[in-house]
Amino acid sequence: MESSQKTTVGVIGLGIIGSRIAGALRQDGYSVFVWNRSPRAEPNFLSSAREVAESADILQIFVRDGEALLEVIRTMGPALRESHIIMNHATIGPAETFEASRLVNERGASFLDAPFTGSRDAAAEGELVYYIGGEESVLERVMPVLKASAKAILLMGPVGAATYVKIATNMISAAEIGVLSEALALLARGGIPLPRLQEALQYNVANSGAITAKMPLMLTGDFAPRFSVKNMLKDLQIALRSVEGKGIDMPVTAAAAGALMGAVQAGWGEDDFASLARHYEYAGSVTDLPDHSPLSPGVAGSPKKAKVRKGVDQKLGKKKFFGLFGGPKNS
Repeated sequence: MESSQKTTVGVIGLGIIGSRIAGALRQDGYSVFVWNRSPRAEPNFLSSAREVAESADILQIFVRDGEALLEVIRTMGPALRESHIIMNHATIGPAETFEASRLVNERGASFLDAPFTGSRDAAAEGELVYYIGGEESVLERVMPVLKASAKAILLMGPVGAATYVKIATNMISAAEIGVLSEALALLARGGIPLPRLQEALQYNVANSGAITAKMPLMLTGDFAPRFSVKNMLKDLQIALRSVEGKGIDMPVTAAAAGALMGAVQAGWGEDDFASLARHYEYAGSVTDLPDHSPLSPGVAGSPKKAKVRKGVDQKLGKKKFFGLFGGPKNS
């Protein structure tokens, strides 16, 4: 389809994800108008969120928090009309989601609660997964736009449902990576080469997508932001606030939030949340990782695997095993 035949789209917020969404839309043939609080060298960069609303009927918003979202909606409010569909992709609290929806609806426009899962690279490659809260008929109107950056689009229920689902998934991811950082410290203290855990988890129910994605970053010290410490901390704080006064205790989430707060206080807030590993001295200590191609049953001791394991031992330095507390202590 020619770009002239496609709906014009507005993108507000050009951070790690928003800038890549704008690029994916252009690549898919859409005319895209953009705005960001700080000016960016982007095509069709306008002077305000209101100007973007005046130029496009479908708006994708990628701001950091609920306060920023409500400010943007109030700014562009006079320009909103029945033809507009506003999609909020920021992870914010339920109360702010409902207020954003109210502000949009009172102008006659439509609102979708549309947080996503996926990193910087997934956004650039059109591999995000959107969770949608809102009316199915509204979702159908924006489906082609979302498909430009998505591998899956999941309707969770009415406005607010997607917000709760996204917060829940981030609670799980933060807890997994927090305990993974501790598990690797356990191995390091016991004198076990850290890639052994990566090998073992290939065959263990404890493995997950988050662990598969983050463990190599933790072992090699690659903490360039895919999803930052400060943003994950924000989302856990949303989770904890959302259950205040509701008779629910969430000690695991509270502990994960505490670890993330420690990372912020250490100056790692802009880094990927895999940098929780920096609480321990093993972070970034592995320069080569084993081949992870699946092994056939009965060949765990194959020459190929033995060669890989030997190489890893040489990289790490083969240590005599003295038990759990026999390894080097943290500084």
